[in-house]
Amino acid sequence: MSRIEGVLTALKQQGKKALIPFITAGDPHPDQTVDIMHTLVDAGCDIIELGIPFSDPMADGPVIQLASERALEHGTTLKRVIEMVKTFRESNSTTPVVFMSYLNPIETMGFEAFADAAADAGLDGVLIVDLPPEEAGDVSPLLAARQLDSIFLLAPTTSDERIRAISTHSSGYVYYVSIKGVTGSASINVDEVADKVRHIQELTALPVGVGFGIRDAKTAAAVGQVSDGVIVGSVLVDTIARNQTQPDQLKAALQGLLSPMREALDALPAE
Repeated sequence: MSRIEGVLTALKQQGKKALIPFITAGDPHPDQTVDIMHTLVDAGCDIIELGIPFSDPMADGPVIQLASERALEHGTTLKRVIEMVKTFRESNSTTPVVFMSYLNPIETMGFEAFADAAADAGLDGVLIVDLPPEEAGDVSPLLAARQLDSIFLLAPTTSDERIRAISTHSSGYVYYVSIKGVTGSASINVDEVADKVRHIQELTALPVGVGFGIRDAKTAAAVGQVSDGVIVGSVLVDTIARNQTQPDQLKAALQGLLSPMREALDALPAE
């Protein structure tokens, strides 16, 4: 059982939902990322998604694009982010870490070299935004051989046939993108998300995490009620941007955003 599967299974047995934050690695500075990861855990997060900065992040809105720019300006590379995970693992062996990346940085490093280094560092899963599962034959088996989960995206427009196909290639969880468009681009329609997630759950045995559009505790609870986990990205990255020059204030701001989400999720009635 992978670390991701273990955490999600334990939460389900406890009647709890996963709180999954996304941050861009290296933002606001590479030296701060590991401390921010620990802050996320202290605020009650269960799995951490680390975005690998990329110069052409086509699926991301302006908030995450700017975070990538800041990280790249400070010399953040895929190898450096892998080292961040290794450092994080020195004092945290339980919280799963997932890379969310575009294909280019991983392909440039080399699939096997990446899989070896990621597994050695203690990474748990990989979500390659612009790589559909049917084109992942060069990388997914390498990840699976090293007990790394391959996570894929589902969209509001994904057909039933495609949901089933994606699920067979996925492990850990599937990531449902709750709105059309780039990250941070629109507000979420909870009723529509609820209907779609219930339908997805009829077609896959994997846990379903929902991301895009979750900005506050109320929305997190509403989405958590119908999913296995909520993924919080743009609002976190924006919080980091607004507090980037004051580390202590940044820590308090992140906790102030995430702790109410954790409390709201924990207050949901057990299934």
